[in-house]
Amino acid sequence: MTRNEFPRHELPPPTTKRWVARRKAAVVAAVLAGVITVEEACRRYQLSEEEFLAWQRAFEAHGLRGLSATRIQFYRNVKQRY
Repeated sequence: MTRNEFPRHELPPPTTKRWVARRKAAVVAAVLAGVITVEEACRRYQLSEEEFLAWQRAFEAHGLRGLSATRIQFYRNVKQRY
């Protein structure tokens, strides 16, 4: 995905409080596409770099489902078993 393929207007608003999987994925995709930097995303959404990187790892490992709050514990447990 390139900068031209991810329009900035598809990012969640900076006032977002409820982080559903699709909103997290939009932020991760924007960073991966170079639309915004990790630093800008963290500042815009008041995230720690660790939190953003956890979203990115979950998305890369498990896709959209990996970003669902109800699945995070499941994937953590699976990782710990191996």
